[in-house]
Amino acid sequence: MRILSLIGVMLCAALSVSLHAAEPPKKSKSKTAKTSSAQGPTYAKRKDVTAWADKTAQEYQLDPKWVKSQLAQARFIPSIPKLILPPTQVNKKNWIAYQARFIESKRIEAGVQFWKLNQQTLQEAEDKFGVPAWLVVGIIGVETFYGQHTGNFRTLDALSTLTFDFPSAHPRAIERQAFFSKELANFLVLAHQEKMKVTNIKGSYAGALGLPQFMPSSWARFAIDFDGDKHIDLFSNKADVIGSVAHYFKAFQWRPGMPTHYPVQFDASKLDMDALMAPDILPTFSVPSFLAKGAVLEGEALNHAGPLALIELLNGDAPPSFVAGTENFYAITRYNWSSYYAMAVIELGEAVARQIQNKP
Repeated sequence: MRILSLIGVMLCAALSVSLHAAEPPKKSKSKTAKTSSAQGPTYAKRKDVTAWADKTAQEYQLDPKWVKSQLAQARFIPSIPKLILPPTQVNKKNWIAYQARFIESKRIEAGVQFWKLNQQTLQEAEDKFGVPAWLVVGIIGVETFYGQHTGNFRTLDALSTLTFDFPSAHPRAIERQAFFSKELANFLVLAHQEKMKVTNIKGSYAGALGLPQFMPSSWARFAIDFDGDKHIDLFSNKADVIGSVAHYFKAFQWRPGMPTHYPVQFDASKLDMDALMAPDILPTFSVPSFLAKGAVLEGEALNHAGPLALIELLNGDAPPSFVAGTENFYAITRYNWSSYYAMAVIELGEAVARQIQNKP
């Protein structure tokens, strides 16, 4: 059973990475933006790029001349292969520090303003998709500080670099290079469909775009024209941004009215921590089986109908924090495979909602 649970987690992780940006939220690097996105040589004359263009044009029904003309404008960015590599020194995870980066007064106030300016659209999205406003607001706030930090890398350069010069030192180089190759193809399709000038589009070093930081494949699958203007714009059209985020979570089975998590404690006399932790963040345990392994729940958690997962949040050298995660907590991790990310989204969204309720 433990092996099957772990396989399920691995499969779901792979799906999540293929749908959304493969990088956690980071602090702004505005002071070093110019140097970090400095351009290197062009991809105009490389034979492998030309071959890729012909193959991609045929597969995605694009004009090969157009594809080649776009790639001829792409440039290698030397900093990106370094940024995409796993860190050589891994710091201890610390939920308290992570929380402080996102649950801060400036971000909460920006969220309040975003909510007020887009209240009707947020309500329309909730009515249509069943996804609450606080979740949409939390996602956009954690991802880009409500549009303040959407990335300074030309997307054409970033995805070309990761397609044609992905670092071989990466432990999953073949898999990741193939992922970014598909993202580059989807980006070109997007630019062609929306008549965008590819050299004008900027995003993260991994190719994530707009206020919600959708990868191009996520844009293709989940972005929607929510205001009916016959275009999808995740850079400046707040209606499309809100509708697309809500549509994303609808697709990942967000369950209206279900809590994201419950408080949890432990009964030391029955505790089987190895069994509780084995499925990671994948909800696996019924309430009775959760309790039988030493978890202690109270109140409404005892009547929860769906599966639960034990969510561990490390706090550096301090004792870890734990919650019982529901299927809705898991749904948030489909946006970014991280329990820390999910909890930050939840707490930011709820903090903004409280402010909205307390303000006229």
